[in-house]
This record gives sequence, structure tokens and C-alpha cells, in this order.
Amino acid sequence: MVCRRGRGALDRLTSLLTTALFLVGIVLLTAGAEVLVRGASHLSVAAGISPLVVGLTVVAYATSAPELAVSVQASLADQAGVATGNIVGSNIANILLILGLSAVAAPLVVHQQVVRLDVPLMVLVSVAVLLMSWDGLVSTLEGFALVLGALIFTVFVIRKSRRETREIVAEYEDEFGVPETERRGAKRIVRDILLIVVGLVMLLIGARMLVSAATTTAAELGVSEVVIGLTIVAVGTSLPELATSLVASIRGERDIAVGNIVGSNLFNLLFVLGSAAVVVPVGIPVDSVVLRADIPLMIGASVLCLPFFAGYVVSRWQGFLFLMLYAAYVTYVLLRATSHAWLGTYSQFMLAFGLPLTALAAGLSWYHARYVGVRRS
Repeated sequence: MVCRRGRGALDRLTSLLTTALFLVGIVLLTAGAEVLVRGASHLSVAAGISPLVVGLTVVAYATSAPELAVSVQASLADQAGVATGNIVGSNIANILLILGLSAVAAPLVVHQQVVRLDVPLMVLVSVAVLLMSWDGLVSTLEGFALVLGALIFTVFVIRKSRRETREIVAEYEDEFGVPETERRGAKRIVRDILLIVVGLVMLLIGARMLVSAATTTAAELGVSEVVIGLTIVAVGTSLPELATSLVASIRGERDIAVGNIVGSNLFNLLFVLGSAAVVVPVGIPVDSVVLRADIPLMIGASVLCLPFFAGYVVSRWQGFLFLMLYAAYVTYVLLRATSHAWLGTYSQFMLAFGLPLTALAAGLSWYHARYVGVRRS
């Protein structure tokens, strides 16, 4: 009896320590991303780069730094389920959860470039990742191709941004507090470099703690690492996107909320997944369930942005629909993880009713944008 009590107390202590490790990891990831964003943004402007370029590249990419840190750390630790689950789950959460919450907080205005270029590119890259993963592995060579794609996209954004209007440039100045005319002295530049270093260290430590806690939690709950990566880790590493998009939405900024999400998703697929595949000799394995279900659902969420963004506005009712779809997705993942008896019934219900209703909402959104609503750019 004493041994059982002692073992029970030890199990509770272990569970408590795992939870604390997870929470501290989340805090370090979020704080590290914030420090990295500020340091990199100010340093970029000090170097003479316009605030718009900073917003479209440094800020969007820095908010994805937790995904990069966690996925690379998980890949090196031979935790491929956490790595791929984190990337796919974060992209789904970014669209359905974070955009949904942002639109509910305040209707979002979508810039023309996002509708005509960035979202179609996000869909195309998502399909390319599916094709690369078809054999159950994203090879090292494919990883290099993805990283190269991220570099090409960044160069393209920088070159294109030079033709943007002063109105949009001023928007990023207001949001991130780094006016284009600001030039910093040597001491400030050193401080910004230190901020970047501190942010990166916090990210690395937080990632290691989060991966460790996630794998321990998966073992304790008896579920796969993929499930933890798709849900808890994915939402945890998406907190910087959530904070940035919600603040931008509440402030009424033009399309920082939407641009941040789309840019982060592209960065996740190109640079984060590519890096996770490059750091190991054979590439990164992709779980068969993720390949058959979660990646196609990620593509579906990306495609859904096309009709919903067609009117250059994401309304509150569309935001609520996004949130309902995310709740439905998490329910499906949990039922699948536990092999619940209701999984078959739930899947059939979603195919018979959820999918057609979502398609109907998408069709109505496109029709309203094309024939009824006033297009905005």
C-alpha cells in the first residue's frame, strides 16, 4: 500500500513537472519571438530597410520562429511526429483559429496582393508539400528545395515592396513603431543585436523544453507524438501569430493580421519544413495519417481562403465559421487519437453535412464578392 501511494505521488509529481516544463517552454517561445521581432525590426530599419519590408519578412518570419525552433529540435531528437505535426497543425490553427478570432474581434480588410498572389502561392506550396510527402518522407534534397523557395519568395517580396504606396508603408510604421527615417547609433545597434541573440537563446531553450514535455505527455496519455504536435504544440507555437494578428485586428490596421498569417504559413511550409528535413541525413518522415488526413485538411483550409478573401474583407460570420471548423478539426483529431467508437459516425456526419455547408458558405462568399459586394483593394 505504501509503495502504491509512493508511486502515485511520484506520478503526480512527474505530471506536475511536465506541465510546468511545457508552460515555461511556451512562455520562453512567446517571449523569445517578441524579443526577436523587436530587435530584428529595429536593426533592419537602422540598416536602411523600409518598414514595409520589415513587416512582410522579418515580422512574419519571426512570429514563426517558435515553429522553426520546435520542428528543428524535434527533428534532431528523432521526434518526427512532433516536427511535422507542429508545422501542419500550426498552419491549420493559423487560418481557422487565429484568423477566425481576429475576424470576430473586428472584420479584416485583405489587401489585393494577398488575394491575387500570396494565398494562391500558399495553396500551391501546400499541394507541393503533399506531393513531396507522398512516399512518406520529405528528403534532404526536397528540404533544400523548400528552403530555396523561401529565399526566392523573400527576395521577391522585398523587390515588389519597393513599389508599394506610402499609405501602406505608414501602416507598418504605426504598427511596429519603427519609422523609416529612424537611424540608430552604434549603441542602439549593439542593443538590437543583443536582443536578437537573447531572443534566439530563449527560443532554443523553450523549444527543447516544449519538445521534451510534449513527448512525455504523449507517452503519459497513450497517444502519438503526432497528435500532440497537431494540437497542443501547434497552438503553443502559434501564440506569436495570435498576439500579432489580434492586436492588428483590434487596432484596425489594414491587412497586417491577414498578411502575417499567410506569410507565416508560407514560411512554415518552405523554411521550417525544409530546415527540419535538411538537418537530418535522410530527411524527415511524414506519418501516414498526417499524409492522408491532416495535410489534405491543411490544403482545404488554404483553399477556403480564396472565396472568403475574394471580397477583400473577412467578416465576423466568416470568422465564426473558421472557429467552428477548427473546433470540428480538433474534435476529429482527438477522436482519431483515442480510436473512439464515434469516430466513424462523426466522420460521416462531417462529410454529409459539414463539408457541403462549408462549400455553400464559400460559394455564397464568392458570389457576394463577385456580383454583390464592392471590391476593395
